[in-house]
Formats: sequence, structure tokens, C-alpha cells
Amino acid sequence: MTIRLNPEEVETLPKIWKAFAGAGKPMQSQDIVPRSTLELVNLRASQINGCSFCTDMHTIDMAHAGEEPQRIAMVAAWREAPYFNEAERAALLLTEEATRIADGDTGVSDEVWAEVRKHYDENQAAILIGQIAMINAWNRFNVILQNPAGNYTPGQWG
Repeated sequence: MTIRLNPEEVETLPKIWKAFAGAGKPMQSQDIVPRSTLELVNLRASQINGCSFCTDMHTIDMAHAGEEPQRIAMVAAWREAPYFNEAERAALLLTEEATRIADGDTGVSDEVWAEVRKHYDENQAAILIGQIAMINAWNRFNVILQNPAGNYTPGQWG
């Protein structure tokens, strides 16, 4: 698979990527939610959306940051895996409902929101919402472009 638009040939593409990256900085530059939790969110949304580029990137970044291999491998089956704490589970649950928003009658359910608020204050919840929205936007961008996995190096994008 090759990318549908080459960023070396289409001058607007890198500008758009830079704008996207800038929009994501508030979530990345804060120490409000653990980075490991944000990466779990990134990986799970990317898996759901079938974004091979982002799934590859976040798996590599998590491993490079020292994340346990079992936790990385079990993100897709987090409900049955013993590797995640209750706060991480709430974040993953929010990620799934928000990513699959069209599948539910009400979007994110009140039950899921209550679970999130048990573990995250308002600022932390805002960071989670922002991160989930950004990774879903990145996933869609890369899926539309058919941006292939396999060429990412740890930390390449920040």
C-alpha cells in the first residue's frame, strides 16, 4: 500500500498535519492524565478505526516508553485482561463509546460518564475527551490517505 497523497509533492499536506499536531498539544503538554493512559486511548481508538499507521505508531511508542508487552498486546481485549487499573478501564470504556459514537443511541452513556468521573476530575476528563477526539481525527485522516504502517521510528512525531 502507498499513501494516496505524497507529503513531499502536496505542499498543503504537511501544513494540515502541523495544524493537527498543534491542536493536540494541550493534551500532550499537560501532566494531568498519565501519558501511559493517553497512549492506551490512542492505541484502542486506532484499533477500532482500523488505522494501521496509528496502531503501529502507538504500539512502538508504548514499547519504547517501557510499557509492559502484555499491556500493549491486550489493549484490544482489555475487559478480560488483568493488566489495567480501574481508571485506565474507565478511559478505555470512554474511548470505545466515543469512537463508536454512531453505534449508540445517545453517544457516550451516562453510565460510562459516571465511571469516568469516579476516576478523573473535570480537567482530566477534558484532557481525555480532547485526546479521544484528536486520535479519532488522526485515524480518519490516515485511513482516508491509506497511510501505510511500517516506517515509524519511536518519537518521530513528538
